[in-house]
Amino acid sequence: MKNIPLSLTLAAAALAGAFSAAPAHAVGRLADVDIIDRDTGRQLPVYQHRGRWYVEGTPGSRYAISLRNQRGERVLAVMSVDGVNVITGDTAAPDQDGYVFSPYQQSQILGWRKSDSRIAQFVFTALPDSYAARTGRPDNVGVIGVALFREQAPRWEPPVNTAPAPWFEGRGGAAKPGAAAESAPASASPSADAARSPEASAMNKGFGAAAPQRQERLGTGHGASEYSYAGRTTFERASRRPAEVITIFYDSRENLLSQGVIPRPWWPNPAAQPNPFPEQARYTPDPPPRWWR
Repeated sequence: MKNIPLSLTLAAAALAGAFSAAPAHAVGRLADVDIIDRDTGRQLPVYQHRGRWYVEGTPGSRYAISLRNQRGERVLAVMSVDGVNVITGDTAAPDQDGYVFSPYQQSQILGWRKSDSRIAQFVFTALPDSYAARTGRPDNVGVIGVALFREQAPRWEPPVNTAPAPWFEGRGGAAKPGAAAESAPASASPSADAARSPEASAMNKGFGAAAPQRQERLGTGHGASEYSYAGRTTFERASRRPAEVITIFYDSRENLLSQGVIPRPWWPNPAAQPNPFPEQARYTPDPPPRWWR
């Protein structure tokens, strides 16, 4: 039997929300991935810095990972937050369980999967309060990863002849009715026990190689319970290695400013910026009074 990890399908109507078009700042090629602030409904701006993608998180805010399948075929998305698989809670690897997206489907992943019907919300929080740190895995806090797999195309198999073999006699002896030739062993398909790819290793490094930060890093907490239904399905991967790995780092605004990810404003005090129209709006004044009156 093939070792195929559990694959879940999302209830699009319950999770897709009001986002039907591809976001302008989404990251990815096979799928568009972006981060949504659930408290404001705002898509978080994505900043590119030294070949990496970053978003700014606000402590205490709930967020969702929005993914839109760009292909006319199903894709499997294995997702990790802070180096932890969002479905199983295991230390993340690309060969683990993931979500299956139908052609052009868009849905939001709202939190850590607790059952087929509930999740624990993703919440930006201080590093010590993050789920990864509370479970003894703080090294990769501050990164969201999506490993995308294409589906194996159905393979044609010749029909099996179930009719009885003809009875005949010859010099070589008689063939027994119903005798069948021994079939050759089937070729092995890519299994789920594949070694981790270089892309996966890069995805799990998180902020380990980032420059030292002045303030405590931001993490993702294990938030309030919420209803979110997911069904089960089968999915055979076309390859052991992901077709694409999308990595989005996140941190507080202060830390992203200190790293140079978010450009600092040219004028440190917005009130001191030059004003092209310094005069306040007013109407035509009355003429001065005549002195001889």
